[in-house]
Amino acid sequence: MGKSINAKELIAKRYGKEGSKEREEFRESAFSYYFGEIIKNRRKELHMTQENLAEKVGKKRPYISRIENGEDIQLSNFALLANALGLSIKLTAE
Repeated sequence: MGKSINAKELIAKRYGKEGSKEREEFRESAFSYYFGEIIKNRRKELHMTQENLAEKVGKKRPYISRIENGEDIQLSNFALLANALGLSIKLTAE
């Protein structure tokens, strides 16, 4: 059998140690991808097209596409989209 490796080790190997520039870029990219997937999945649950959602929030369809493909998004726009899709955002202290 091969050597097992845990997720933290794999991420550190591929994207650098915690706190490094490479690791932070990966983290930001991962969050953007994750948020885009949430938006896309909820939109599809509601049987909405990207065009429908764009019209509902006063944006253009390519903007929705870019977000769903992992482009970084301002919190204000994320809140706007979440509201249009019937999602809530919860912030908690750590």
